[in-house]
Amino acid sequence: MTDIRQLPVPEGLDGMRVDAAVARLFGVSRTVAADLIAGEDVLVDGVATAKSDRLVAGSWLEVTLPAPEPLTPRAELVEGMDILYSDGDIIAVNKPVGVAAHPTIGWEGPTVVGGLAAAGFRVSTSGPPERKGIVQRLDVGTSGVMVVAASERAYSALKQAFRDRTVDKTYHALVQGLPDPIVGTVDAAIGRHPSAGWRFAVTSDGKHAITHYRVIEAFRDVSLIEVHLETGRTHQIRVHMSSIGHPCAGDPMYGSDPKLAKRLGLTRQWLHAVSLGFTHPGTGEYQVIEAPYPDDLRVALETVRG
Repeated sequence: MTDIRQLPVPEGLDGMRVDAAVARLFGVSRTVAADLIAGEDVLVDGVATAKSDRLVAGSWLEVTLPAPEPLTPRAELVEGMDILYSDGDIIAVNKPVGVAAHPTIGWEGPTVVGGLAAAGFRVSTSGPPERKGIVQRLDVGTSGVMVVAASERAYSALKQAFRDRTVDKTYHALVQGLPDPIVGTVDAAIGRHPSAGWRFAVTSDGKHAITHYRVIEAFRDVSLIEVHLETGRTHQIRVHMSSIGHPCAGDPMYGSDPKLAKRLGLTRQWLHAVSLGFTHPGTGEYQVIEAPYPDDLRVALETVRG
């Protein structure tokens, strides 16, 4: 099976080498792009091209990509991933930083589903093979509570709850400065950054995103805030707080001060999913599961508290 992609060459790729453009557009390496070109799987205006040829904006690009290999979770114990709660319907974990929710193309590190499998937990068989039981995700660089469906009824109920936004997702973040007002809402669409596709930004044509925050503690350089999300866009808290001039401490991707991060001993953004509140799919009762701060965030907070 193959995957044929067709699109006009964007203005931003005008004059770029074909191999570099294919690599950027389709998320493959330059080597893979060169192999596709050599195999005449890359056509420009219907004609095979060379990897060193230059693209012209508006030309029609057709790329035949090989079908992706099926992803399967690798069962391996995940250091520091604590089980916060489990029963026949749900498993709640405190996901450490540096752990993905499930396997993705290009990710070779540990995953929540792989860690649960290695620990002997059964999860729902619903969902794509690489993310069975996954009803929500946390970014690799964000720690905190995450719930996984153990039963089929839980998978259906929780997926619907997240879709309907009836799950109360609460985060704590240490942000630079003091937000004004101290209780507020950021309602701004989020999309790919126009000049750096690996980042996100507030954009006019992005996806609807709403973040509510309130200041819990204020210090000289930073503030500890509580955040509630109405939507779940990638990097939403980081992008929204940066957009109002208060990036998460330790988050240089979105404008934090590296000197402050060094002083606090941070090697990643100070952002933690502290609790999830939802209706239990088995009992029908409302349940709140909380996750304590990991050591690096706790030490940084103790530092600013003096």
